[in-house]
Amino acid sequence: MEDQERLVSTNSDEAEEAFETSLRPKSLNEFIGQSKVKENLRIFLEAAKGREEPCEHVLLYGPPGLGKTTLAHVIGNEMNANIRVTSGPALERVGDLAAILTNLEEGDVLFIDEIHRMNRSIEEVLYPAMEDYALDIIIGKGPTARTLRLDLKRFTLIGATTKMSLLSAPLRDRFGSIYHLNFYGVDEMASIIKRSAGILNVALGDEPARIIASRSRRTPRVGNRLLKRVRDYAQVRADGTLSPETVDLALIGLEIDPRGLDESDRRILRAMIEKFGGGPVGLTTIAASTAEDQSTLEEVIEPFLLQEGLIDRTPRGRVATYLAYKHLGLEPPERQTPLL
Repeated sequence: MEDQERLVSTNSDEAEEAFETSLRPKSLNEFIGQSKVKENLRIFLEAAKGREEPCEHVLLYGPPGLGKTTLAHVIGNEMNANIRVTSGPALERVGDLAAILTNLEEGDVLFIDEIHRMNRSIEEVLYPAMEDYALDIIIGKGPTARTLRLDLKRFTLIGATTKMSLLSAPLRDRFGSIYHLNFYGVDEMASIIKRSAGILNVALGDEPARIIASRSRRTPRVGNRLLKRVRDYAQVRADGTLSPETVDLALIGLEIDPRGLDESDRRILRAMIEKFGGGPVGLTTIAASTAEDQSTLEEVIEPFLLQEGLIDRTPRGRVATYLAYKHLGLEPPERQTPLL
């Protein structure tokens, strides 16, 4: 199954991004969760506003779907600044970045999503822009080449990445503030889903909200997507009423179980247990036995199973844990029985 077709995928397409935009909080007070990040940001932004200068460059990192783009827009709103949005892969030439930087006004925010995918030659042009608010352009070639320095207006760069390890050290060191976004708790997810339901004019009680929250993989993007599907189900099958029973039936129909696993997740676990005795088994072998793309397995499916404690990584390969057996209703072997 392609990742973008999975309801529990943390990736999004253009249509979903437009839907998410309508649900985004506009200020730190509206932003739910990430309390430590919000507390530090509030002090950081208030200090910058008190000095009447742009805030330092900010780097946000963490798994997809947790609100990095939303938080970037919140920072722009809190600073009363215009925000320009681009992404690492979209900056193909130095001229692309130069055009954006020279058009920024004093105090503007430039948000670069997937900044780890930015070309290295473009990254080097960004260094003096971040440090000295200047753009160095090389004119000509060979012995006659010369460097022209253009002064830029003071701006704030906000970078977002899902893979901190792929970011070069020189670029990472030029950010004044670095924040890690963590997965949300069930209570936070329930509050996010209730807020989204209010914006969508959907009546949603506390219990139905918690049912959706518990199956949202602790990720707002997934929670909002499930809310939309549950709303559609209720509209067609239950006169628009989102009772706990209706929500549960809708999620059962979508094959999302109480832990937030979908059919792809369960298929991987069953293959490990039924074909390979629970492991250890290599990632390539799992991918071949389930007809699943290895990169999708490693980057999309496996992280959540690890996070939930359903599989474990060992030097010899992946192993299904005691929790995985119990979740699938299977009897674990003696070696998987937890010690008392």
